[in-house]
Amino acid sequence: MSEPTSHILTLSCADRPGIVHAVSAGLLAVGGNITENHQFSEPDTATFCMRTVVSTATTESDEVAAAVATKLAEFGIAAATDEAEPEQLRIKVRRADDRPNVAILVSTADHCLVDLLYRWRTGGLQINVVAIVSNHTVCQPIAAQNGIEFVYLPVTAATKAAQEAQLRDVFVRCDVDLVVLARYMQVLSDQLCTDLAGRAINIHHSFLPGFKGAKPYHQAFHRGVKIVGATAHFVTADLDEGPIIEQDVARVDHTHTPEQLTRLGQDTERLVLSRAVRLWSEDRIMLVGTKTVVFH
Repeated sequence: MSEPTSHILTLSCADRPGIVHAVSAGLLAVGGNITENHQFSEPDTATFCMRTVVSTATTESDEVAAAVATKLAEFGIAAATDEAEPEQLRIKVRRADDRPNVAILVSTADHCLVDLLYRWRTGGLQINVVAIVSNHTVCQPIAAQNGIEFVYLPVTAATKAAQEAQLRDVFVRCDVDLVVLARYMQVLSDQLCTDLAGRAINIHHSFLPGFKGAKPYHQAFHRGVKIVGATAHFVTADLDEGPIIEQDVARVDHTHTPEQLTRLGQDTERLVLSRAVRLWSEDRIMLVGTKTVVFH
């Protein structure tokens, strides 16, 4: 007898009685055994969110999704036909051993890039890093050391549209599922942000809201801050205003120099970004309006 296959099911819809019963019945129809389950009803929007890991004899995630959708339909819960209707059912099932393809965008600071690659290489992140893209060549040796394609795409205000067209080509050619901005110091166009909605993560150098612009840790030093932090969020057209995925802070005091704040802040950035990528890669993040539901 072959080993059972583990699948990850996520769904969201308007909250109502019978959802868990219908999902369970659908999973039972394919001989599924639930090994992990999280659920939450978001009060502001009355949206029900669910993440379930199921073990079953079938290797086909589409078969699992169809069985669950059939049972939900029997309860009058139909799949979404209009993406603009958040209360309609969204359901996704994938094999737990599937690894999403990730492109990492970086400029000159390499601390987040190196940390992500270390975690990927040692099995801490269940992803495939398929490309490193940069508007500088500083990180090219890091890509070469890890056997990853490096794509150099310099950009100026005059060439931004053409550079983004090349960026899109990389995403298509490499079949990219997730884009990670690991201290990529360029603002993506509104259209590209829209096209990447829910699958582009940025790391911000503060516990938002915070200091923007150049030398943020020097700004923080001159304001006498007592914490430094980092925020990982989804990329949207509103700069640094996307739904927040993960945050963390570190305590500091008046004895810390700007250089010490920078090092401590970069350590926090590394941790927060890697957590966010892991959560996304394991389908633990659900977008609900301007917020996220995160099943740890």
